[in-house]
Amino acid sequence: MLSDAPLTEMDSASAFVQMLAETPCEPYPYDHWSLKSVLPSDACDALVAWDPGSDALAGDVAGRRETRNKFRIFVDETTRARDSRLDRLAHIIDSPEVRQGFERYCGASLEGTALRLELCLDTEGFWLEPHTDIGAKKLTLLISLSQDENAKDWGTDLMSPEGDSLVRASGLFNTGVLFIPSDKTWHGFVSRPVTGVRRTLIVNFVDSSWRAVHELAFGPARSGH
Repeated sequence: MLSDAPLTEMDSASAFVQMLAETPCEPYPYDHWSLKSVLPSDACDALVAWDPGSDALAGDVAGRRETRNKFRIFVDETTRARDSRLDRLAHIIDSPEVRQGFERYCGASLEGTALRLELCLDTEGFWLEPHTDIGAKKLTLLISLSQDENAKDWGTDLMSPEGDSLVRASGLFNTGVLFIPSDKTWHGFVSRPVTGVRRTLIVNFVDSSWRAVHELAFGPARSGH
């Protein structure tokens, strides 16, 4: 008989790594992975229910999220203390097993890095210019959590340096696109209608040069990482 008990943190980490193992690398326009059923259901519930207020809603950001730095929201120490589901999610993604999965199946180099989890709430008028995430970011995973009927078209655009959308990631609920930042990983969001709220969890691992340590899930990299 199957158990109705919830998955443990270890179970969920193992399931995440299995998903990585079963997802092929797609080489165009650069190496990336299109993931399905990325997050545990309780984490999805928590991220969908999270209402940080109207200040967190981002319309036209002039192509750069940095224009609204004071209104950005993160799964930080305060958030983890408030919601055990998000605390568990952070521990799963930051677990040695998942880190090793990213390294083994995606070629990430995560030694000495710290976890950063940002929830983005984008609305009509939103667009992002092409950028590459090179520098402190050693892994980027963008997870779609929108529930609008048009959300399937709200995925991240993998771009040319000139801003042409070469591949559009899925915007379906709980799908994601993962890549290892380099000088080739141009991406952004081509301006198009956003009829509701485009909800996205951005997962990054960042190195010790990351200065905004208040954004990190557990603070700067811990020993053993």
